[in-house]
Amino acid sequence: MESPSNLNKTNKLAHVWANWLPPFALLAPSGIWLLILLVLPTLIIFELSLVPDIRPGDLVNPSGFSNYIRIFEPLYLKVIFNSLFLAFGTTIITLILGFPVAYWIAQIVPKRWQNLLVLAFVLPLWTSSLLRSYAWITILRPTGLLNSLLTSVGLPTLDILNSNSAVLIGMSYSLLPYMVLILYASLEKLDKQLLEAAADLGANPVQTFLKVTVPQVLPGIAAGSLLVFITGLGDFIDPELLGGASSMTAARLVYNQFLGATQNWGFGSALSMTLILMVSMAITLVIKFGEATPKK
Repeated sequence: MESPSNLNKTNKLAHVWANWLPPFALLAPSGIWLLILLVLPTLIIFELSLVPDIRPGDLVNPSGFSNYIRIFEPLYLKVIFNSLFLAFGTTIITLILGFPVAYWIAQIVPKRWQNLLVLAFVLPLWTSSLLRSYAWITILRPTGLLNSLLTSVGLPTLDILNSNSAVLIGMSYSLLPYMVLILYASLEKLDKQLLEAAADLGANPVQTFLKVTVPQVLPGIAAGSLLVFITGLGDFIDPELLGGASSMTAARLVYNQFLGATQNWGFGSALSMTLILMVSMAITLVIKFGEATPKK
């Protein structure tokens, strides 16, 4: 016969397995999926980023960290700052344009029309991003629709294509539906009683918006801004087609290192890991500050 102490240990072990096995069994498929498609590729990219870039004439074999040190050269820092500028600018533009639209759909439009309007904003996402970029080329090129309209009313033409302005327009158009959808989900839950209470206490519309509406939808603003920023930071098609050579971004630079003429996989992987680090920092900031509740 087993001793009481052994029986207690067996019962405790069975109790632990009974508590942990069902959640583990439920999470195992998704965990394996993430391991194969996210963790392992990231580890492979990190390993490639440490491959030294050996060039003819090198007297000493450089270390793999030279790929990361190379990122701090002025030329590549300019590319990274340009990527951050475009991603941040797109986030601000989509937030400014998307908030009124989302508020109008969620709070002003009758309920029976809301789903139809939300669907209208989702429809552009059903088309290829490549086609949307080519449509903007047709609009912004020197002989395109925009300049034709300006010429018809006697205004000077604009040279927008192949510039950061064109990239901001294309990225804002492509990512605006994401911002509107996330803001709509938050604004739909807005407590109108708080708005009425603020008005009864003498708050003007601006004060009500800043002190009542914004704090309630702050998590939605943070989530929408994060999604647009991350997507804009890694966007390749809009900068490639609308920016031209004058608008180099980190995503285009990574592409050139892997599939371009340089074929420097180590440096391209280091750039990729830098983008992953920047995105992780953005997510961390949103998690830390985005869900903070205002003090009453």
